[in-house]
Amino acid sequence: MEKIVLSAQPRNVFGRKLKAFRKQGQVPAILYGHNLKPMPLFLKKAEFEKVLAQAGTSTLIDLEIENEKPKKVLIHAVQKDPLTLAPIHADLYQVKMTEKIVTEIPLKFVGEAPAVVEMDGTLLVNRDNIEVECLPTDLVHEIEVDISSLKTFDDLIKVADLKIPKGLEVLNDPNEVVASVTPPRSEEELAELEAPVEEKVEEVEEAKKEKKEEETEGEEESSSD
Repeated sequence: MEKIVLSAQPRNVFGRKLKAFRKQGQVPAILYGHNLKPMPLFLKKAEFEKVLAQAGTSTLIDLEIENEKPKKVLIHAVQKDPLTLAPIHADLYQVKMTEKIVTEIPLKFVGEAPAVVEMDGTLLVNRDNIEVECLPTDLVHEIEVDISSLKTFDDLIKVADLKIPKGLEVLNDPNEVVASVTPPRSEEELAELEAPVEEKVEEVEEAKKEKKEEETEGEEESSSD
């Protein structure tokens, strides 16, 4: 994979003042790491979004801060605006190439599951990433999971079944299920799912009717007094 570069500038703006800079296309960030004093930074929003899409949280990035030597970092966390989903803050972790790190690597599901294609089942994904420990040089962008082994509704893909690249130590339970296929619902099951909803509607309407009758009775008693 080609080298991914992200530029940054030192930041001395904090708190509410950051709002104006965000409007100008700047993303506040913090760089930290082992025995490293946290360094506030500004990232260019357009560039950061492109790098985030490329690297995710499991690919090393060359962070260039003005005239300093590039630093090897990982994107550790990104805070996004709840409405626009635009990044509004980022945590960058500077790695030491000789020290192991713990991180999550995304799983990419490939192929077709016969139980889905031929039996109208539904693919159920329980995990979309795995936690690993490794040297930064052994990191991979993603791990492919071939779902073509899911031929029946009894077949499972567990963590232990994943093809893990050399140098990665998986920290998840090997017996944890990653993916499976659930059978389609029968007409009886669908009917059962719909029935409670209808019953609840009737119960609510009946409760409203009873409440109205009680209020009417109360008003009549008050007027009689």
